[in-house]
Amino acid sequence: MSNRKYTIVFQPSGLRGKVADGATILNAARQLGAGLESICGGKGTCGKCKIRIEEGYFAKYGISSSMKSVVTRDEVNAKFLTKQQLKQNYRLACQTRVNGGDVVIFVPEESRKGQQVVRKEATARKIKLNPAVRKYCVELKPASLDDSVGDFERLQSGLKKKFKLDGLVIDYPVLLKLQNTIRRGLWQVTVSIWKNREIVDVEAGEVKSGYGLAVDIGTTTVAGYLCDLNTGEVIVTEAMMNPQVAYGEDVMSRIGYAAKEKGGLKKLNDAIIKGLNQLVKDIAKKAGIKRSDIIDMTVVGNTCIHHLFLNINPQYLGKAPFSPAIHHSVDVKARDIGITIADSAYIHVLPIEAGFVGADNVGVLIAEEPYNQDEMLLIIDIGTNGELILGNRKRLMSSSCATGPAFEGAEIRHGMRAAAGAIEKLKIDRKTKEVQFKVIGNEKWNTEDKKIGARGICGSGIFDAAAQMFTAGIIDKGGRFNMKVKSPRLRLNGNREPEFVIAWAKETAINHDIVICQKDIRAIQLAKGAMYSGAKIMMKRMGVTKIDRVILAGAFGSYIDKTSAAVIGLFPDCDPKFVYAVGNAAGDGARIALLNVAKRDEADLWARRVEYIELTLEPEFNRVFTKALNFPHAEDKFPSLKGILPDDR
Repeated sequence: MSNRKYTIVFQPSGLRGKVADGATILNAARQLGAGLESICGGKGTCGKCKIRIEEGYFAKYGISSSMKSVVTRDEVNAKFLTKQQLKQNYRLACQTRVNGGDVVIFVPEESRKGQQVVRKEATARKIKLNPAVRKYCVELKPASLDDSVGDFERLQSGLKKKFKLDGLVIDYPVLLKLQNTIRRGLWQVTVSIWKNREIVDVEAGEVKSGYGLAVDIGTTTVAGYLCDLNTGEVIVTEAMMNPQVAYGEDVMSRIGYAAKEKGGLKKLNDAIIKGLNQLVKDIAKKAGIKRSDIIDMTVVGNTCIHHLFLNINPQYLGKAPFSPAIHHSVDVKARDIGITIADSAYIHVLPIEAGFVGADNVGVLIAEEPYNQDEMLLIIDIGTNGELILGNRKRLMSSSCATGPAFEGAEIRHGMRAAAGAIEKLKIDRKTKEVQFKVIGNEKWNTEDKKIGARGICGSGIFDAAAQMFTAGIIDKGGRFNMKVKSPRLRLNGNREPEFVIAWAKETAINHDIVICQKDIRAIQLAKGAMYSGAKIMMKRMGVTKIDRVILAGAFGSYIDKTSAAVIGLFPDCDPKFVYAVGNAAGDGARIALLNVAKRDEADLWARRVEYIELTLEPEFNRVFTKALNFPHAEDKFPSLKGILPDDR
């Protein structure tokens, strides 16, 4: 490997630049912003980063390109590419490196990152207003030769006299601007005080408006809610993809990247801080305010995200006993971690429960308050990492399991994120086996609206596909294909493996059929089986046999069909009337903590009271998990699905 750099061009976007000899095509795409899918973060386990090496001389760019310009790992490519594709110079970008020459890369449609549809709207909740930062307007007696006391002491005295606030301190950057601000306001100022202890801003004159920002940093998506601290109103909601996705789709990938890659932690921390600052900028612009007008901020995220945000190496989360650096909540100055809101503003990061059950789950706790309920609740937060809470006011348990990779498209042949062209809903006729589907970006079903062709299947569509194939008899309880079914959609592929066609090539934007194959079904079974097993083990530990309510939290939980979720066995049996979605409860928890400082104390209290179960260490997990692989389960009965399951027809 030399120190030379070579030109790389990505088609059809035309993005090009110089990259170091030996760089992977995937890293080159990241460097140039070419938008290449990589769900596994470059491990060579998802097969989503297919590219084609172009051959010949390209006069437009003045370079020649050929397979001789790259070196690749054929044994990994062979797992995901057909012999025909290999002959046509298709390779995995993460397994292919620039090797002594310029190269032109074609990125096929299915490997291009679509603009993800981020659905994390704020839900309507009654929140008692008690913000950590409050504004106080005070008039001061002007300084004179007879009264030359310091401006800060004058301010302290005025606040104590008018508002009974005593023992106040002032943050250094605020002190630096204090004198000019007081005189610009003609001795009238508005003071922002954090927890009645510290002055974090001083503004000239009377200023009534104050803003805070609640942020939910998800593994895949980030949502920000700008709130008026005086009214509690959500002024602006803005969402974005988590820029850390480029370094790994799931938390284990990111833990590995931070621990093993040179400068890995810094890259992951820089990515989220830069992304959040862009989010802040966009939110402030939409609201018509300055970024410095945001004087308080709260953050939730899973334990890995929590550590990466705070620039703490998550390496010890990747091995037993999965210890975090800190369990308690953290208050840190925004400037200390590089977030560009008010200079002296604090960021409150909610506490961690244990292991991989992080601050996002604590956000769900204070939003749904199961500790104040008599009914037995099961709360499922379905994201890239699945988290469960079981219990009521008497006792609470939590657990975590990896579900998101399959439900968000990884491990599914035609899986993709929720972007334009993703099949998000589908129905299969039980008699004819014909398929109707709805694509993100189209108002109607495929039979009525073909404005946007299908590119793949996202999480909610994957739920529907498994449930509909099961109820239509295309797969059996064990997830095996029933080859006795007569339909042109059910066939054997080139490897003599069964697959079912969801969308014909003519209905797609990728010019080939979109199918569900046996490996896809297995991936769905593994993901849902883990979630179901977590619930059952917690139920046994708690000594309960029945769940009164199932609450589906998270943006994903709001868009899946609850019947499909029940049919595949995502959770134990529950009356459908008491299964419902509550939206992004983690984000709502961040918002509640922003607007009511007492809920921060509540979060710290209940984060320690919840009993955490590490499922991987449970001796009977494998036995429970094996039975949970069946649709909906090998042994459990589901009276609520009578008339829906195939056995009841």
